[in-house]
Amino acid sequence: MMDLHQGALMLLGPTMNAKVAFELSERIPHLGLRMKEHCRRAMEYAIRMKKLGLKVIYPGLVDHPQHELLKSMANKEYGYGGLLCVDMETEERANRLMHHLQNYTQFGFMAVSLGYYETLMSCSGSSTSSEMNAEEKELAGISPGLVRMSIGYIGTLEQKWSQLEKALSRMQDGTLLNKN
Repeated sequence: MMDLHQGALMLLGPTMNAKVAFELSERIPHLGLRMKEHCRRAMEYAIRMKKLGLKVIYPGLVDHPQHELLKSMANKEYGYGGLLCVDMETEERANRLMHHLQNYTQFGFMAVSLGYYETLMSCSGSSTSSEMNAEEKELAGISPGLVRMSIGYIGTLEQKWSQLEKALSRMQDGTLLNKN
């Protein structure tokens, strides 16, 4: 059974921890509801951030280069996903924004993994894509100040938006908002 090359373990795979399996089975029935809220909030934040003058990258926005392609493929109930990007142009401004969002307003947490019920964010150029050289980052559209956010669904949308606005006003220095 334990022979990894010929035994049943190789064919059937290991057995999941019973507690983990139970916890997953408890969460699966409402996964669809959570994902709908996750995506709905990302769309709403993308629209509002864009109105503030931030450079937002989100496939739900009509000015996104692949908007029509995703629109033709996406399940309309779920929208365009729960991840969005804000380009702060420099790593320093990206880190300042994330610092304010995490430490002053509790909008979300800085993290590398972006799967959680709370909002998580990372500066891709200095974290998950740090092994890429400058040319590769440019080809991939990763600026030094690109902040990826996985929008959470804890608290009301308006409570979380208020936290985001407080962080933005706290760091308002005339260079944060791009005039589009």
